[in-house]
Amino acid sequence: MKNSWILGLGLVITSCQIEVDLPLAEIKGEIPVIEGVWTDNAILNEVKVTLAKNFLDQESYKIIKDSRVFIQVKGTETIIPFSYNETSQSYRPLNSDILAKVGETYELIVEWKGNVFFAEGLMLEPPILDSLTYQYEEKRPFRDEGYYIKAYGKIPFKENNYYRIQIIENDTLKNEPEDYFLFDDTFGFTFFENGLELGYAFEQDDRVRLILYRMTREPYNYLNQLLGLLFSDGGLFSPPPQNPDSNIKVVSGDSQVLGYFLVSPILSEFVLIREK
Repeated sequence: MKNSWILGLGLVITSCQIEVDLPLAEIKGEIPVIEGVWTDNAILNEVKVTLAKNFLDQESYKIIKDSRVFIQVKGTETIIPFSYNETSQSYRPLNSDILAKVGETYELIVEWKGNVFFAEGLMLEPPILDSLTYQYEEKRPFRDEGYYIKAYGKIPFKENNYYRIQIIENDTLKNEPEDYFLFDDTFGFTFFENGLELGYAFEQDDRVRLILYRMTREPYNYLNQLLGLLFSDGGLFSPPPQNPDSNIKVVSGDSQVLGYFLVSPILSEFVLIREK
């Protein structure tokens, strides 16, 4: 009798599982996705233009190679033209000696199939990045053994405190969803002054470079919303997927547009891990 009751309970639980298919909006037509980065570091300056695809689409993204792309310094006649680079699969400035300067506002213009897209961003002052240190730690629950790096610095600004950190390990950019390191001034910055741990376990002889961006609110919000989308598992309790809020506008034409334009100073620090 006891075994029959257990079996009956299992049938009841199984019968309560209902598969729910939530309808997702389908892309109609061609919608460009523009990802522009303009900094005081020539290596990082580029504009990627691709076509949006549906949330569950498994096909690789399509690159748009026939756009006209340029940046203009607001309030001046200075224009910085870009051309498509097959190696990077992005648009790169023709003159790599021209870089972003603190206090200047830059306007990104992308023209494609009769549409004109526009965004602008202010080049802010950089914070202070003092040093990187590392220390070996034994394996613990939820934590691998290895060398853990801390970044020390100061952020003296009262506004526009939106930051991103990228990590390059042995010439490879860590670019998975869990590698998106974003923070603002919600909880202050004492954690940065006392040492911000990067959260990765590195090995001896690893070469690690930290890149720190400072940006305005709009591109930060885009990246933050994108991060939430990347971590969505599509489950019943996950919010329905939606596109992040773009800071790129349609000036002329009837196309929609997605993406972001980021203007930022760049701070970079390098460490080679040696056994102490």
